[in-house]
Amino acid sequence: VQLVESGGGLVQPGQSLRLSCAASGFTFSSYSMAWFRQAPGKEREFVATITWSGGSTYYRDSVKGRFTISRDNAKNTMYLQMNSLKPEDTAVYYCNAVQKGTTATIFRSWGQGTQVAVSS
Repeated sequence: VQLVESGGGLVQPGQSLRLSCAASGFTFSSYSMAWFRQAPGKEREFVATITWSGGSTYYRDSVKGRFTISRDNAKNTMYLQMNSLKPEDTAVYYCNAVQKGTTATIFRSWGQGTQVAVSS
């Protein structure tokens, strides 16, 4: 299993970023997937999840209306469009497969993550 996150960067408040998660080594289209993030000195937290078909999504309250999760099963890739970014969104962002209907991760190994920094 390999999960490779990309697309992070340094942006100003109010700007946007689009993160990508390229998956390999498992049948991507069979799994619900999710984004997580970890800010300095804090535990990793759930951000958003999407079902295998992309038909259902769920977000943590603090990102609702600003972030959009999506996937392209033909490309084995998941995305996170982040708009109206705030300083509190600063974190390393990770992806993983999750148990259907939960935020419980399936794979014990994580990718390297992609750093998002929001600062003026």
